Amino acid sequence: MLKWALFFAIVAVLGFTGVAAGAAIAKFLFVLFLILCVVFLVLGFVLTKKAID
Repeated sequence: MLKWALFFAIVAVLGFTGVAAGAAIAKFLFVLFLILCVVFLVLGFVLTKKAID
């Protein structure tokens, strides 16, 4: 998921050169995938700790 976030970040940066609609969608998807990545990372740590205990 982090790969997708980085991909959309690159598309968003390159979008400043002219493709405004694509850049807006890429910015939104970048933030969405970054948030999902962090959420799943935290859930993974919490569930792993509970499974070990």
